Amino acid sequence: MSDSTLHSFDDLTGRLDEIIATVRSKDTSLERCLDLFDEAIGLGSKAVDMVDTFELSPREEEQLAESMEGDAAHGGTSGAEEQQH
Repeated sequence: MSDSTLHSFDDLTGRLDEIIATVRSKDTSLERCLDLFDEAIGLGSKAVDMVDTFELSPREEEQLAESMEGDAAHGGTSGAEEQQH
């Protein structure tokens, strides 16, 4: 898959999952695994860049702040964490 066709974070993680599956296959040559490793490093860098430049809309920022305030009111744990205790 061409790096230029990976436009979203989900696309990147999907491709990384494909690479993992291919590398784990006993039928994949060492040379191919090394090529895939290089591709995975590039995809990881692109994913980090995406995360670093990600911006929330004002509404999303407000929702996140409200969510964090709610978590703080519950001792800093989310509902999922509370259910595990």
